[in-house]
Amino acid sequence: MQSAIFILTEVGVCPERTPAVGAQKRVGDRMRIDLKRNCRRRGRTGGFSLIEILIVVFVVMVVAAIAVPNVLLAVANIRLRASAGDLAGLMQQARIMAAKNNPQTPPVYAIQYAVLGGKRIAYIDLNGDGSWSSSVTVNGVTLSEPLIELSGTVVLAAGAPSGSGGQPGAYVLAGDTVIGGASFDNTKTIAFTPRGFPCDYTSPPTCNTPAATYFVHYLTDTRVGPAGWAGVVVTKAGRTKIVNWNGSQWN
Repeated sequence: MQSAIFILTEVGVCPERTPAVGAQKRVGDRMRIDLKRNCRRRGRTGGFSLIEILIVVFVVMVVAAIAVPNVLLAVANIRLRASAGDLAGLMQQARIMAAKNNPQTPPVYAIQYAVLGGKRIAYIDLNGDGSWSSSVTVNGVTLSEPLIELSGTVVLAAGAPSGSGGQPGAYVLAGDTVIGGASFDNTKTIAFTPRGFPCDYTSPPTCNTPAATYFVHYLTDTRVGPAGWAGVVVTKAGRTKIVNWNGSQWN
């Protein structure tokens, strides 16, 4: 019996049914019966049935169907807000550079939009030629025109949203006096004077300040479901802020 126990311990496998060898004690018989029962029990619980696997796969698919759209929506919102933040930063950079460099030709620094290497960009037009330049000279210093790249499927909107067809209404800046009943949107070119004020540079070289109203340049994107919207607001004093459409209001 001791040799049998030693063999089971060393090999680590369930014993096969073997005929009794000689007269054995009841203790030995009971031990072999218990070992066989334990082996049968381990054999039944050692894996997963096909039904169990199918249930797990079904649960994973349900969770994925719920989670994936939410993840994609969150990623789209992050990209849209990041692009709006980059654009707002570029506008503030143009304002600071205009105040610092006191531009003469052109008399202002305008924000322009273009496609560069297949990427949608916004840039500060330092030399006023209407295209991005990798090398310009400003006050004796050679540099490339500052630019930002719009993220993912984010694009500059054609204009203010219409408020119909799934689009939000145009953003209204509370407390700002609007002459003419509307703000300057993407159809107007925003530029900054040496005094740091924004102006409408749609028809150069005219760029009167103070501007008649504030600016809102809108960004939109392509995503699952309705398109996202964000805006970069520039007040008549030159301050900027970002607004996002949450599906029911601007915030």
